[in-house]
Amino acid sequence: MPTLLRVEGFRFFFFSNEGQEPPHVHVSRGDGVAKLWLAPIQLAYARGLTPAELRRVRELTRDHAPTFLERWHEVFDR
Repeated sequence: MPTLLRVEGFRFFFFSNEGQEPPHVHVSRGDGVAKLWLAPIQLAYARGLTPAELRRVRELTRDHAPTFLERWHEVFDR
């Protein structure tokens, strides 16, 4: 489960067995979790995060999407 980024208490990661799905990241903070598709950036699901936290998660995902996609392809396009 590679961690891609830790910032502002959020942990962005993906599971190493998810290569059959389109590129995405999981995000956790405390008891909250979310999953976001990367191309285009879209919330797949979320629970336990406030609306403000979800806005910030979307912003951070948008800002770091090129790096997240690069890492995804490094792991799954072997």
